Amino acid sequence: MDSDSREQHTAVRRNIWIDLLLYPTHTLPTAAAPVLVGAGLAVHDGVFAAGPVAAAFVASWLVHVGGVFTDNYRLLVDHASVPEHPELHDALDDGTLQLAHLRWAIVACFALAALTAPYLVSVAGPGVLVFGLIGGVTSLGYAAGPFSLTRLGIADPVFLIMFGVVAEAGTYYVQAHAFTPAAFVLGLPVGAIVTAVLLIDDIRDREFDARKGWNTGPVRFGLGWTRAEFTGLMVCAYAIPFWFWLGLGFGPAILLPLLTAPFAVGITRTVRSSVEFERLFPMTPRTSALALAYGLLLAAGTVAHG
Repeated sequence: MDSDSREQHTAVRRNIWIDLLLYPTHTLPTAAAPVLVGAGLAVHDGVFAAGPVAAAFVASWLVHVGGVFTDNYRLLVDHASVPEHPELHDALDDGTLQLAHLRWAIVACFALAALTAPYLVSVAGPGVLVFGLIGGVTSLGYAAGPFSLTRLGIADPVFLIMFGVVAEAGTYYVQAHAFTPAAFVLGLPVGAIVTAVLLIDDIRDREFDARKGWNTGPVRFGLGWTRAEFTGLMVCAYAIPFWFWLGLGFGPAILLPLLTAPFAVGITRTVRSSVEFERLFPMTPRTSALALAYGLLLAAGTVAHG
């Protein structure tokens, strides 16, 4: 193989790992958004600690990526005849991607996430291990095993709980070493938007998911149901801050996330009117970015109230 061919092969391999396996425009924003909310609440309560927040984010993102790697590994191993990602099958055929490397990547993600445990335990106590265990089991259980979330058809509510409650409460706990009621509810709108990211993928991949035996919303109930669910999640995300303001005693700055509403409306219109892969595919990173922007503004509004 000459130098030009080697460089091309390396570039293709890099693109495969980044664009089709790592999904940085997908995984990074959705991992960061709930952590930002938990950090904002900690600033509001005077218990912010930068080190635990950074460790919580790194662990959360690595567990998330490990789950994405597992999803694609199971696709290649269990559903080789399903052309959901033909680029991955082509990469396997020409040696650009190897299953052994993907297995090691899964192990590395969870191992690196586990390396944050001693530090987090030292600053917050052994209770933080519960959050890590919940995150790891959920991430692996999304696509792996006969009782995976996708086969059971419960991925949507689990995503809402994980990204809307567990991630924020866990981030707050590693700083405050305790909980407040707000830690369990402040992240709900972020969880709603992250769950909406999942629904876009479900709509886009509905034919492939049916062949894999996944009981996603579009497979079980059709496009109308899932579009209505998507719209409902978005409406809730922008209605809940009014509850925080009028019902939980936060100041009007808690309404800052409403600045992102025009972007949410545009995304919702596209999701409700489109079935083409080309139109839906960009909506996943856009909605992930929306979750990040929303989480940042929600954190800022929480801090301003303090």
